[in-house]
Amino acid sequence: MISFKNVSKQFPGGHSVLKNIDFTIAAGEMVFVTGHSGAGKSTLLKLIAAIERPTSGSISISGQNIAQLKPSTLPFLRRKIGFVFQDHKLLFDRSVFDNVLLPLQISGFDHKLVTGRVNAALDKVGLLKKSKAFPITLSGGERQRLCIARAVVHRPTILIADEPTGNLDAAYAKDIMDMFRSFHQVGVTILIATHDATLLEKNEHRILQLDQGQIAA
Repeated sequence: MISFKNVSKQFPGGHSVLKNIDFTIAAGEMVFVTGHSGAGKSTLLKLIAAIERPTSGSISISGQNIAQLKPSTLPFLRRKIGFVFQDHKLLFDRSVFDNVLLPLQISGFDHKLVTGRVNAALDKVGLLKKSKAFPITLSGGERQRLCIARAVVHRPTILIADEPTGNLDAAYAKDIMDMFRSFHQVGVTILIATHDATLLEKNEHRILQLDQGQIAA
C-alpha cells in the first residue's frame, strides 16, 4: 500500500530532515510513528499526502510513485487520504457542518447530495448535535473530533494523524484512539505520529521510531 525507498528530504539551506528512509506499510495496517521533537515525524506524514515532495528516493501508494505526480493529479491522490493535522486547520468563520463539508466541496460534490454523508461523519465522532455550532465554542477534544470527521467524510483508504492526542486529557485521548481503532477495524490504513508514551504502552501495532531523521527501530 505505502512504500518508501531510500527517501530523503532536505529543506532550503541544506537542512536534512529525513535520510534514506525505507519501509513498507500493508493495506489495512495500523502503524505508529514516534521519535523526539524534530525527528521528522510530521515531514514523513506530509510526504505521504504529497504536501511535501522528497528530495530523493521514491514514495509509492498502491504501486504509484507519488513523487512523480503532476500537480493536476494531486487532488485525485488526496481523495484517498484523510489527514488530521496537528494544528487543526479549522475554519472558525464556518460552522461545524461546513468545516466537514469543505473537502467534498473542493472535490466537486454537489452540496445537496452530500448532506447525509456530512451528518454521518459528524454522528460517527459524536458531534451531530453541534453541527450548527462554530469551532470557537468547542472544547479541545471536540475540535479534534471535528478534524477527524473532516478527514474521513470522503471515505479515504488511508488515514493519517499528526499528534492527534496532543494537549488532550486521558479520557479524551482514549476516545480519539478508539475512533482510530474503529476505522482500522473496517480496513482503513492508519498512520499516527505521536510522542505520547501512553499510546504506545501495550500497543499491538507496529512502531516506526525516528531518530535524527532516520529509522532507528
